[in-house]
Amino acid sequence: MKNFALIFPGQGAQKLGMGKDLYENSVVARKVFEIADEVLGYSISDLCFNGTEEDLMKTINSQPCILTVSLAAYEAFKEKCSVRISAAAGHSLGEYAALYASGVLDIRTVLKLIQKRASLMNEAAEKTNGSMAAVIGLDDETVINITKQTDEVYVANFNSPGQVVITGSKEQINNNLEKFKEAGARKVIPLSVSGAFHSPFMKEAAEEFAGFVNDCTFNNAKYNVYTNVDAKPELEAEVFKNKLPKQISSSVMWTQTINNITSQGITNFIEMGPGKVLAGLNKKINSELTTYNIYDFDSLNNVISEIVNKEEKELV
Repeated sequence: MKNFALIFPGQGAQKLGMGKDLYENSVVARKVFEIADEVLGYSISDLCFNGTEEDLMKTINSQPCILTVSLAAYEAFKEKCSVRISAAAGHSLGEYAALYASGVLDIRTVLKLIQKRASLMNEAAEKTNGSMAAVIGLDDETVINITKQTDEVYVANFNSPGQVVITGSKEQINNNLEKFKEAGARKVIPLSVSGAFHSPFMKEAAEEFAGFVNDCTFNNAKYNVYTNVDAKPELEAEVFKNKLPKQISSSVMWTQTINNITSQGITNFIEMGPGKVLAGLNKKINSELTTYNIYDFDSLNNVISEIVNKEEKELV
């Protein structure tokens, strides 16, 4: 039997109507939404199913919405299919879904954590004039060197070879876009975000979040969870508790994470949650990887059928 890694998307993966199909066709998925509505204190279900693009773009909304849909997809999959999960990871907020799937956090705790995280990050964004931009076509080292020579500009995400997101002061990012183009970037694309996420601009949010995290119960993981801050595999509850606050203000080491997972012989991934962002990044990181996507009820059944058929053929 193959080993699989679960991966979960982050902010930006939101889609109109996301999760509705799972809610209507899976009892366990519907239960996730019902618990989320109760824990969060408002109808996250209605926001996922009927929210406008403007609603879902807001940090305060997108983070709990994406998390809830990801958890619903995971529960629907787990109920219908048994595969050997050997690792998990999530892109930024997706790390919380990975911690839930691996048994580190229960559903109520993970929902409370992401609600607090979204609130603190939103507050930090409102206090600072931050921005982000995607740099396409430059190697990591070149991007790092330019940011080191530029005030208030940092690396937010190492998404894939040739795709790095920068973050920081809106003014400084706008003033220095040409530096990246002059260094050879094919494109530098300003992103429609409300703040300088994964940068020192989020330091105050990270510090306050650390106090909140400290009061929550964490368990040891059932299998390795690769963390954003350093792309390393972890199992210990206390390590996760220490790393989560740091994640808010530090770079997301996604390229390194996928490479570290594949170095363990794992080449099959299942992306659970809205969209196919991570599957696209996986192709750029390593074209030999197989990535399945579960984002609605049809894709759930298609993935299960494909996995089962492949397993059966290999046993013949």
